[in-house]
Amino acid sequence: MKRSVYIIGSKGIPAKYGGFETFVEKLTEFQTDSDIQYYVACMRENSAKSGITQDTFEHNGAICFNIDVPNIGPARAIAYDIQALKKAIDLAKENHDQAPIFYVLACRIGPFIAGLKREIRKIGGQLFVNPDGHEWLRAKWSYPVRRYWKLSEGLMVKHADLLVCDSQNIESYIQKDYAKYQPQTIYIAYGTETSKSKLTSDDAKVRDWFAEKCITEGQYYLVVGRFVPENNYEAMIRGFMQSDSKRDFVLITNVEENKFYDKLLAETQFDQDSRIKFVGTVYDQELLKYIREQAFAYLHGHEVGGTNPSLLEALASTQLNLLLDVGFNREVGQDAALYWKKEGLAQTINAAEQMTDQERFEADLASNQRIAQAFTWEKIVTDYQNLFKESS
Repeated sequence: MKRSVYIIGSKGIPAKYGGFETFVEKLTEFQTDSDIQYYVACMRENSAKSGITQDTFEHNGAICFNIDVPNIGPARAIAYDIQALKKAIDLAKENHDQAPIFYVLACRIGPFIAGLKREIRKIGGQLFVNPDGHEWLRAKWSYPVRRYWKLSEGLMVKHADLLVCDSQNIESYIQKDYAKYQPQTIYIAYGTETSKSKLTSDDAKVRDWFAEKCITEGQYYLVVGRFVPENNYEAMIRGFMQSDSKRDFVLITNVEENKFYDKLLAETQFDQDSRIKFVGTVYDQELLKYIREQAFAYLHGHEVGGTNPSLLEALASTQLNLLLDVGFNREVGQDAALYWKKEGLAQTINAAEQMTDQERFEADLASNQRIAQAFTWEKIVTDYQNLFKESS
């Protein structure tokens, strides 16, 4: 008997960007167990980007269904998740599914979940939730929105049959902060690609990009990520400016019309330092992979959230990784990276500059082994398939 698994909370597949979208793409792409049928809720505009207009369509063997959501501002994601979950419950009823699983990514709809959970229980289904990271800590949210996130998280934890955490730090936080609900949790990591870039140094798009940005292979520190305060761009820029490195600091991030960028520029005057180079975004995945592989070192300042996709990509691609010293990053990098404190990045960069080729080679080997052992998509997808099959 096929087990039906309904996935709610990503913008949908085919994935264009985003952590949850990539997760759903890989979960379906690497599927090896034909006894599981995935159903994926998709935002209609996400499907439109791939030229898909039908209400339902198939992708990677998953049955995808489009949801229309009015553009009502910040509450839009909440409305989308509610509509998508209602539609999934209707589909499960139409299909006469036996013991369907509804897997909700993130904790946006806590205040509305009790009624939906009753519907799920009526048809013999189960509610699984991925609590994601500490959304209520993110600096981009106003105080009322943070209060909502925290309240919503608590209610999702209370009503979930199982919480699937992609970080051990998040799992212990859920167990500790919500002990009164006796939450059932399991840890399954996030995954990453391990193949090398298909591009070589001779490719025109490689040469054009490096020439246009005035950057040389092997002669830059790199950061890739959303340009938000909790990713510690200020600490990284200040630390780099204080370091003795002769290399560039290349920031691949979106800073157009960004107030945070203007504030940072005013406070640090990084435009006076010719090594600091904001180069915009790179959507070509093969080019981005090549740029990661050719970096002298990767800088990672993420402080909030679970297992971060860009950290896994860096550990898989870049020889040397310098990570902010917080629990989430140590859990992933273990002894395969260097760690820095917010006030001490310059010293870590200076230490990286002194490393021998042999030490850099060993660091590269260690980070590749760390990824191979715990974070390949093949492993993650197998873990999920076992979970879905064994849940009754």
